[in-house]
Formats: sequence, C-alpha cells, structure tokens
Amino acid sequence: MGAANPRFEVPLPGVRELEALAAYVKQVERSRQVLRQPYYFLEAEPSFAPGIEVPGSYGHERFLPPQALPGQAFDVQALRRDFPILKERVNGRPLIWLDNAATTQKPESVIERIRHFYTHENSNIHRAAHELAARATDAYETARESVRRFINARSANEVVFVRGTTEGINLVAQSWGRQHLKPGDEILITWLEHHANIVPWQQLAAQTGAVLKVAPVDDLGQVRLEEYERLLGPRTRLVSFTQVSNALGTVTPAREMVRLAHAQGAKVLVDGAQSVSHLRADVQALDCDWFVFSGHKVFGPTGIGVVYGKEALLNATEPWQGGGNMIRDVTFERTLYHAAPARFEAGTGNIADAVGLGAALEYVERVGIDNIARHEHDLLRYGTRLLEDIPGLRLIGKAADKAGVLSFVLEGYKTEEVGAALNREGIAVRSGHHCAQPILRRFGVEATVRPSLALYNTQADLDALAAAVRQLQRAKGVRG
Repeated sequence: MGAANPRFEVPLPGVRELEALAAYVKQVERSRQVLRQPYYFLEAEPSFAPGIEVPGSYGHERFLPPQALPGQAFDVQALRRDFPILKERVNGRPLIWLDNAATTQKPESVIERIRHFYTHENSNIHRAAHELAARATDAYETARESVRRFINARSANEVVFVRGTTEGINLVAQSWGRQHLKPGDEILITWLEHHANIVPWQQLAAQTGAVLKVAPVDDLGQVRLEEYERLLGPRTRLVSFTQVSNALGTVTPAREMVRLAHAQGAKVLVDGAQSVSHLRADVQALDCDWFVFSGHKVFGPTGIGVVYGKEALLNATEPWQGGGNMIRDVTFERTLYHAAPARFEAGTGNIADAVGLGAALEYVERVGIDNIARHEHDLLRYGTRLLEDIPGLRLIGKAADKAGVLSFVLEGYKTEEVGAALNREGIAVRSGHHCAQPILRRFGVEATVRPSLALYNTQADLDALAAAVRQLQRAKGVRG
C-alpha cells in the first residue's frame, strides 16, 4: 500500500478493514475541505487499527479511524484514554465518574479545539473584514452546521446558540409564549420534568393568564399516555416535555406525544438535555417545533446550548432580547430584525464554546451514537442487577424504556451520607433532588442517590459502586 500511495503506511490485515479505512480517509479529506481548519484527535488509538498521519497546511495532525469499524467491538478502554480527567485520583483512588446526568467529561479533541480557537482564531464574528474575524466566523458557523447535521435539522438557520437548555426553554416561553398565549390557553407538561421545564411555564402562565396542566406517570415512572391524551384539547396551545428524565432515566414516547399534541393544534417543545448524548437526535423524525439541549451534557463545554426551531416558526416569532448582531437596521423610530437564527443571538455570543460544542458532536459522530446507546444499555442492565441484589436498596424509577440513570435510596442512610461515602472511594455521583422535586415526591422521597452513565463507563465502575454500597449496607446490618 505504501508503494501505491506514499501518503499512507497503514498495515491492515483484511480487505474489509482496508475498504473501511479508504472510506474514512475520503470522509476526513472532505471534512477538511469544508471546514478549512484542523481536527484534533487523540494520541491513543483503538487496538484494531493504527492512527493515520494526514499531511495538511496545519502540519501532520493525527487522525483516528472510527472507534467501531465493521465487525469490531466497542472499545471502551480506547475511548477512556480520550478523556484526560479520567486519569485523576480522588482521595488516593482512581476517579470513577458516575455523575454524567449533571455534566459529562470532555475529550481531548474538544479541549484542544477550544485552545486552538483562542490561539489562532479569536475574534468577534460577522462584523469585520480582517482575517481573524473570517476564521472565527467560519469556525462558529461550521459548529452550527455540525449541530444541524447531528440533530438532522433541515437547515442551519434552524439552529440558535444559547447558554443551555434552561435559557432555551426561557427563550421560547418569553418570545413565542408571550406573543401567542392569552387567558385560558393551556400549557401541558408532565410529572417527569426538570425544574427548568416547570418554572418558565409557571411564570408564563402568571404573565398571560394561561393554565398549566400536568400529565401523570405510573408507578414505574412512565408517562400515562392515555391520561396525557385526555388532557390535550382545543385550548392546549403548547406542550413541553423531556425526552429522558434526569431523575429516573425514563425515555418518553416522544414521537407519539408530539403527534397527539399536533393533532390538537398545539406546538411542542422537546427537552433533549438528557437524551442528546444517549439516543439518536432526529428533529425531523420527531416533528417537534422546538428541541433544546446543553453542550455540557454531550461532552462539550459549559455555557453553550442549542434551540432548534422550525425555520418558519422562528421567523414568525418576535425576539426575546435586543441588541447588536441581530438587527438589519435601526432608527430611533423602529428596528428591523435579521431572519433566524441571528434574530435570537443578540450581542456577542459564546463563540469559542460553540466551536467546542461542534467538536464534541463530531466526536460523538465518530464513535457512533448507536454504538453508545448499545454500550450504555448493557451497562444499565448490568448495574440494575447489581443494585437490585443489595438488601435495603430501593431503585426509584423502573420504566421499561430507560437511559443510563440508576436513582436509589438506601435504608438507614440519608442520600448525602451515601454520596459522601462514595466520594471517599473516588466515586462521583449526585445526591439530592436533582432539580426534579415533583417527580421524586411522586415516589415518596425528597432525594435520591443518582449514578448516571456515559460512553466511557465500564462494568468495573459499577462493580466498585455496588461494592461501596454493600459496605455501607453491612455497616447498618441491613438484611435481605
């Protein structure tokens, strides 16, 4: 192969691997032509194939083949090497990060992409003729295109950058909601919601005279779909619900819930904060009117997130905030706004972290969201069996369709005591109400211990968790 193409020296053993590698090289070169910027991958490489050196104007960056070539197993140990923080030690022990529902850790490619932005591209965007402004604008809009591709939006014009899911929900409430809702109109949510998908609608109802209604869940933590459908009616103007519960891990029947709401003429917002790193995001298949998520939940930076909205709907909605960058023309008598997405991006945005989010989504695409979902599903089943076998432990939320959340309470212990004891073993979990008090109270508890999973977790992580909890259980003498 080296003689036929001196740019590559990649000793692969089989035809299938060679074909997969050739396809990947073409994909890489197409990406470089589109992006006009370097990708940064890691020094660690999967065990089934070597890295590739690709010459370019930025030097010889190292590219890794996809983490799961056809016929190859999901290599979690290779992936773990992509995340430098997993080398940390806590209380003298290796860090076990099981607080992924709160925030995910960042791969080296994301960290390096942000560093590269500040080193080579830093400028404001869209409003200067100099080279760095062009680079920054290109990087920012490339990130927007990465988001569009990741969620399968029709157009990059449907992607609005915000600080995160919370700001995204508030944007919809205070723009579209205040523009369209009137006294007696109904807003429908579910018992599963995070406070960020409750409080903005309470505030909007108080401002407009609308009525907030809540769809119930069953004893497993699943939306009671027949009750949800019964609550929908001609006065329902807006439905907002989570695709995955942050407190229980319940996966809602989102597509059917959207369909039922649209049948009543309602608009629908889907909160994808907890689903975006676990399940394939496809806003066209969902047919939702808005989809919101946070970058830090999907291996990206904090302080950046996305509102997807159907383009015609965004352009028919009055902006929430005013300022520079979102206007076509201003006089003292009137202002003309840009079309979406700029009309919702007043002022200087979080440019570097938008670029970092783009890199994070590209990382997930390389690993493969379906590969991630299978891996996490196997871990969830394994962890559920381990925890269910511990006397005195009660799992909260046992929906048939769940993402990687294992909320529990342990007899004889406050949740903060369990969290502190796990921390002494280097195990990071969340303990508390998880900004989801209504759903926890539905199950008769004020707080839970919440281990939550991501692509870099392993069965060994869950073994360590179960061993530490069993030690606590034995200390109280709880018997099965």
